[in-house]
Amino acid sequence: MAEVQVKEQAAKGGKVRSKKLSTRVDMTPMVDLGFLLITFFMFTTTFSKPNVMDLGLPAKPKENQKQPDTEIKLSNSISILLGKDNKVFWHQQDNTSLTDANLNETTFDREGIRNVIKQAKANAADVTKFTVIIKPTEDAVYKNFVDILDEMAITKSEQYGVTDPKPWEIAVYKKRVGGAAAPATEPTK
Repeated sequence: MAEVQVKEQAAKGGKVRSKKLSTRVDMTPMVDLGFLLITFFMFTTTFSKPNVMDLGLPAKPKENQKQPDTEIKLSNSISILLGKDNKVFWHQQDNTSLTDANLNETTFDREGIRNVIKQAKANAADVTKFTVIIKPTEDAVYKNFVDILDEMAITKSEQYGVTDPKPWEIAVYKKRVGGAAAPATEPTK
């Protein structure tokens, strides 16, 4: 609490002077108040929970067990290439028939890749085996990869895979975008 300290002096002469008062403020209650406020705000603040995307990966095969090669028919799949500048390309072609003319470009919005996936799923020969193959190029950004995984959840495409683009797809992609895109390479041993 605030205190006023008064010095008492004996009057020697006839002059009366005003008394100088010095004040001293006790800061102890202020510290208590500060801690109470900190405690209050800590208990009333809602802490933001981290947003985590569940990415279900297959179990690791045993060393002596080799996975059989599974071939996905073109009529039951769609390949999506993630390119630079938020561009997304798709095709349902093999290495002999893919050209820059039939490498289709679309967008990440509702009328773009979402409709393409739904339409390809509806036109699949066997809807239960429909697979989306996601192929990010070296030019793709992480945000686009997360966006395409969100589209898998929205379109309820349960069978999808992530892989590197094939060299023939990279060649057609480079021809389509007109730039030099580096092919995805494996590190040398």
